[in-house]
Amino acid sequence: MPYRDDEPTMSEFDGIRYLHFGTRWVQGAMRISRPDELVLDYTEQMLAWLLFVDPEPDDRIGILGLGAGALLKYTLRHTPAQVETVEWNEQVTAICRAWFHLPDSGRSCIVHADAADWVHDDANAGRFAALMVDLYDADAQGPVRSSADFYAGCRRVLDARGVMVVNLFGNHESFPENIANLRQAFGHRLLQLPQTPAGNRIVLAFGDDAMQLTRAQLLDRAAVVARQYRLPADRWAKSLLDRRISVPAGSDQTGISLET
Repeated sequence: MPYRDDEPTMSEFDGIRYLHFGTRWVQGAMRISRPDELVLDYTEQMLAWLLFVDPEPDDRIGILGLGAGALLKYTLRHTPAQVETVEWNEQVTAICRAWFHLPDSGRSCIVHADAADWVHDDANAGRFAALMVDLYDADAQGPVRSSADFYAGCRRVLDARGVMVVNLFGNHESFPENIANLRQAFGHRLLQLPQTPAGNRIVLAFGDDAMQLTRAQLLDRAAVVARQYRLPADRWAKSLLDRRISVPAGSDQTGISLET
């Protein structure tokens, strides 16, 4: 099933410019006075892969779904990595260039393709240290790409240490099916962050050899991320520790359990 070729539209309120696909649902946002700032709560959480991957210049970060370009702009500004963005609708790219300060950079490549095809392209296998997946249409009734086969493709494009983050709606009927499909593709190598006030639930899924950290290592890495990227990484790490760490008797150095 192809994406709907939704017509991108805009609105502005209180200094923020919003991207829509002809409906009231927000597909992205930009503070006009600070265009590189992450405005929406869930977009911050989409950067939680930084807890497990320290991006280097040779690393490649993938983004599935351009939206208003917030994740692309942030990743280009704050990391040295190469960034490849997959966007189905060329009109979205055009409106981002015209109205959302989408940068031109030698480290950025935007591919106009169906994400379901892109993840199964042999040329992309094992190339990405992190993958951010945010695929919604005008109706915003759950992701438009969410099958077990699609998520298996996402796992396939990750390198062995890679991490995927995906934006889901925690209270939507699509959520249990997405989790089941993610488990089919990634096994139990999943973590979830707390649901945002708007209902977004960010899920992390890990490659076969993704970084395993002790409590102390995770908290140390969170402090680095908070300082370097100005993100609430300490809160993320404490949430993951509270929800997903199993401590054997007499031990305080266990790694993160990826059992859900």
